Amino acid sequence: MSIFEKTQARLIKYAKINTRSDVNSPTIPSTAIQFDLLNLLVEELKEIGLSEVELNPENAFVTATLPANTDEVVPSIGFIAHVDTADFNSVNVSPQVIENYSLQDIVLNQKENIVMTTADFPNLLAYEGQTLITTDGTTLLGADDKSGIAEIVTAMEYLIQHPEIKHGKVRVAFGPDEEIGRGADHFDAEGFATDFAYTLDGGPVGELEYESFNAAAANLTITGKNIHPGTAKGKMVNAITVMNQFINLLPENEVPELTEGREGFYHVSDVTGTVDEAKLSMIIRDHDRELFNQRKAFVEKAVAEINAQYATQPIQLDLFDQYYNMAEVIEKDMTSVELAKLAMEELSIKPLIKPIRGGTDGSKISFMGIPTPNIFAGGENMHGRFEFVAVESMVKATEVIVRIVELNAK
Repeated sequence: MSIFEKTQARLIKYAKINTRSDVNSPTIPSTAIQFDLLNLLVEELKEIGLSEVELNPENAFVTATLPANTDEVVPSIGFIAHVDTADFNSVNVSPQVIENYSLQDIVLNQKENIVMTTADFPNLLAYEGQTLITTDGTTLLGADDKSGIAEIVTAMEYLIQHPEIKHGKVRVAFGPDEEIGRGADHFDAEGFATDFAYTLDGGPVGELEYESFNAAAANLTITGKNIHPGTAKGKMVNAITVMNQFINLLPENEVPELTEGREGFYHVSDVTGTVDEAKLSMIIRDHDRELFNQRKAFVEKAVAEINAQYATQPIQLDLFDQYYNMAEVIEKDMTSVELAKLAMEELSIKPLIKPIRGGTDGSKISFMGIPTPNIFAGGENMHGRFEFVAVESMVKATEVIVRIVELNAK
């Protein structure tokens, strides 16, 4: 089978396995179903000939090694992807293959009248003549990040089958719970033991990212006092009203839907409430560490100002950091970025170097001592029913992995 056929077959196989993570679960991994793919990968990595294949029961990472086949002393490299999918329906994923795409609107589900139109998704127009893998309109696809897994596995298999390509030691890792921001918390960086690494977790062809957000989460629990509304004057504390006070203090233009590039934001993502109790969850993001700290201080000040208005001090704030901008680490030694950039250029791929408006496992792993920029995996419209990936994009990502490994030994 060709690289094209192998990456396509692997993505479809992986996509059909439900691996959705759960932010409300305290276990590792957060959902036991992630083991279905992790265990499959253990067997597949052994079958293609990698060594030191293991599934760590403590952090739920599968790791394996491609031993060096050169006597030259060269840096060791790692490639990393995650098995879990985002917070969208992932039951009975049924990938559809569209060959020789001709720029038409795509009927994902005729029965439900779910159509992916070029008007709504003009990014489709970049894929004329290519083979697209889409959803059936009722689930996500899971190309984030199962396309990355397919590319890494296929690249390792290619290198094993082509020993004439000289390379140093290569390590691979596939882990859980990236989508809920916890996957890399327990990553064994010391045991992985590479000089640098890459996550294959980006979007369209050419993406090369070494800047991420600094990220924090804030959870507010607001305790009210419920009094009959007929006699409530001077007595009632409505938790919903207090929650609205907090939301109204947030800068109205500093939200995801009104920001881009390196602009940070506050994002209220979930609210529930009654008069007695209300809860609010939000995330705080900024690429600049100082501005990030100012944003956290703003939230703390807003809570304090509102609490000062009430004798009951109704708001309890749980504010914690999630990850930091990996550029702080990677910019100290740009070898990993320059190597990936050169590999793309030699494959006639234009590197698209831009900050991530989010984070990857590499955001945390970089601060564990392994500089880990992010490379494209090919997917588009992530985390929903309109997700798709071109097989040609996965082939290019696979070729970039192989070329990085090859160039590293030169």
